[in-house]
Amino acid sequence: MNRIKKSNFQDKKDRFVPYIMSGDPSYDAAIDIALELQNAGVDALEWGVPFSDPLADGPVIQAAGDRSRNAGGSLTSALKGIKEARTRGLELPVVLFTYVNPVLSYGIENVVSAMREADIDGILIPDLPFEESEELRELCGKEDISVISLIAPSSKHRMEKISRLGDGFLYYVTSLGVTGTRQSFSDDLAASIETLKTTATVPVLAGFGISTREHVQHFQSIADGVIVGSALVKFIGERNLLLQEEETKQKALEEIKEFVQELIS
Repeated sequence: MNRIKKSNFQDKKDRFVPYIMSGDPSYDAAIDIALELQNAGVDALEWGVPFSDPLADGPVIQAAGDRSRNAGGSLTSALKGIKEARTRGLELPVVLFTYVNPVLSYGIENVVSAMREADIDGILIPDLPFEESEELRELCGKEDISVISLIAPSSKHRMEKISRLGDGFLYYVTSLGVTGTRQSFSDDLAASIETLKTTATVPVLAGFGISTREHVQHFQSIADGVIVGSALVKFIGERNLLLQEEETKQKALEEIKEFVQELIS
């Protein structure tokens, strides 16, 4: 069964979901990081696919994508990486975070089939408009794979429409623009999230710019959980070389685990 839809995710409070880039800083190191995040106690994992024109990504995640692509990262290797991680004990719900062009190049049906083979639970495509996602939703529905929707502050009618068709969880975008760490957020977010939760049929997780323990605690108090990307990806990038050397890799992995546990605690 789809792990996102299981009660231990759906019914949990204060969900914490990290984003990391597949293949960053290397194919093997990214798998090691995913397993270490599981040891840290996170609730699910967003697994990024490197892409040359990532419209939703800020400079930190773009740099991670460049490192991944330079090391041979791609949609194919991202799918292969989770399949291998499963054999090594990864039990977390996994959401593939990618873009439309790689999916179209690979073939939508082929992507869905490969996701099922890799035991991936969900997919999020930020540049795929909700109104154009019907084919993907139909194919994923047959394989019990969740299509995660991004919701940015917009008209009440559109937010309600998307929320009622939510699958797995809803990703509420806390700030307009691209990903990246931020110091402050709009005062209107709490009311907007509360309104969204009244129509949502799945948990509402907040993301984009959440980078400190205080941010995590704030958004966990008004949403059903948080997604942290850029702050973690930056931390990983600063340990790029350490993660690729056998004698220093374990220390770097432990530092990543401690960094995440500090955000969660």
